[in-house]
Amino acid sequence: MATASQLTALIRFFRDNDKDRFVSTALQVAAHEARLGHSAVAAELNVLIEGIKKQNLNPATQTNVVHFKHSAELTDLALVAHPDERLAELVLPNATMERIKRVLTENRQHSKLLSHGLSPRRKVLLAGPPGTGKTMTAKVLAGELHLPLYTVMMDRLVTKFMGETSAKLRQIFECIADHRGVYLFDEFDAIGADRGRDNDVGEMRRVLNNFLQFLEQDNSMSLIIAATNASRILDPALFRRFDDILHFDKPNDAETIHLIKCRLATYWNEEWSTEAILKTTTGLSHAEIVQACDDAVKDIIINDQAAIDFDTLVKSIEYRRSAYK
Repeated sequence: MATASQLTALIRFFRDNDKDRFVSTALQVAAHEARLGHSAVAAELNVLIEGIKKQNLNPATQTNVVHFKHSAELTDLALVAHPDERLAELVLPNATMERIKRVLTENRQHSKLLSHGLSPRRKVLLAGPPGTGKTMTAKVLAGELHLPLYTVMMDRLVTKFMGETSAKLRQIFECIADHRGVYLFDEFDAIGADRGRDNDVGEMRRVLNNFLQFLEQDNSMSLIIAATNASRILDPALFRRFDDILHFDKPNDAETIHLIKCRLATYWNEEWSTEAILKTTTGLSHAEIVQACDDAVKDIIINDQAAIDFDTLVKSIEYRRSAYK
């Protein structure tokens, strides 16, 4: 019988449409049954697994990512996805997790709050270095609230033509009012930089002024999430327009080990030295650690191995570290 951790991993990999990991974990279950002398069960599992190997990924299970088509003008301004990420998948400090839970609770109880003349936290600024969980948090908010996630493509929003960026912003905020969802303005510093900076131009000051006005006037049921890697350059007037500000940072030691355990799932070996692992992960972001874990899993899949050895994991982590030198 599969262990609880194997069952959890199988369900997670099925949900994530991760065929390779699903098959690898299923093979572990089959091998375990064979060792217990349950040859008939093991044989049946292996037949089913071979059938899965021959199947192509089912397009119906892929994440539904389409262009945002509120109007023809917005077709190339934003993308919509339907995330299924959950709160349990986040590895963040307790204080940050509590603030995220508060945002979720208030939005789940929005009708009750509105009946008392109060509004839920809907406008949230996420600030921190790249790869520390800001985008993942936006996905979790959308997934937990069962709302679509609209990602505004800032590189297409900001144009060189006077007045055009502000016009596009107005259209986006009209969509925010008309279509409830989680709207992510990633790399928000593209328009949110301090209006007093020496290299600022008049047009971008107007764009920021318009954004502040639209944000303050918005009374929709949508969540507006702005994410930035450079909060220090943001205009001070922005901060009071948001209902909450969440700060992100690279994971501490406990968060690093928890993240690796979650990502490796059944491949994690309790005999590994966490102290030795932490010596290799110092300074890496959440995203870099996840990539290293994925690299280690890929290695054993490619080489038809049943388990990850410690050296393979360390090698994958060191490879990710060297990639940024």
